[in-house]
Amino acid sequence: MTDRSIVAIIPLFNGARWIEGAIRSVFAQTIPPDEFMVVDDGSTDDGPAIVEKLAQERHITLLRKPNGGQSAARNFAVARSKSALIALLDQDDRWYPNHLEVLRREFEKHQGLPLGWAYSDFDDIDADGRVVSRMFVEERRNLQNPKRRLASLLLHGLIIQPSATLISRAAFEAVGGFDERLCGYEDDDLFLRIFRESFDNAYVPYPTSQWRIHEACCGASDRMDDSLRYYIKKLLSAFPDDRWRGAYYARDAIAPRFIGTWLQMYVRAWRYRNYTKMREYAREALALVPLLGIRPRRLLYSITFPLLRFPRLGMAMIAVGRRILL
Repeated sequence: MTDRSIVAIIPLFNGARWIEGAIRSVFAQTIPPDEFMVVDDGSTDDGPAIVEKLAQERHITLLRKPNGGQSAARNFAVARSKSALIALLDQDDRWYPNHLEVLRREFEKHQGLPLGWAYSDFDDIDADGRVVSRMFVEERRNLQNPKRRLASLLLHGLIIQPSATLISRAAFEAVGGFDERLCGYEDDDLFLRIFRESFDNAYVPYPTSQWRIHEACCGASDRMDDSLRYYIKKLLSAFPDDRWRGAYYARDAIAPRFIGTWLQMYVRAWRYRNYTKMREYAREALALVPLLGIRPRRLLYSITFPLLRFPRLGMAMIAVGRRILL
């Protein structure tokens, strides 16, 4: 790859608490980006003012647009940039100083199919920036890295954080960028589509970035719930059964995966005693059960999942199930 130029892109929406840390992690890179863009996605706090102040130290292009979500903000910046490689950073995440250098090296040494993206492991940090866990990806042994098999991606998800990636512009544009209807799972969707377009991917098995998860992030919102519903429908539509290969994607991958996702959200809602959400998530999980086909697990779920509508009974049932499995 001859053109190794990099654009760093941060979508910003009411991120005043985090944005300086994210920007300074870009400033600290051993290989600075050739372009640096922050997209103000309709913020109502002091975030844009902080960006303007930091732009006095080093050049930052501050773009502004009405609020449309992080997928639209990223697409907006990519369309206004020129670099061959796209480095995404969420407003509440941070890069380690070697992030761009390490991931660009994967493009420089790659052979074979065009490289669609390079990605690394990442560390999980809390709202105050303190480490919760190291090697988030490596700790999940059922994940396939680099990504090689469709069935595995649909069953386990990709677990690729945008802040831990470097993306080929050619690949990004080939699939039309992010699906702007998604706020949550937009990363899973993007990289899955790039994979399907015959682009290769490269994995670095150690962290080059920090991923901050907290209550105020997109993953803790009603918008995320709607995005998840849309994404499940999108996957079911995109991946019908492949009988020639004996691949039953809905039965063996999509339904089991997202039943588990809705149950995880059910348990999280219990921690906040949000009984309305618990009942909502129970309905969503139950709606996927018929896709499991005629098998004992479907019968078991059909009998037990209606009990999830009663939060205390549902949590007791989940607790018993965990003890049996452990």
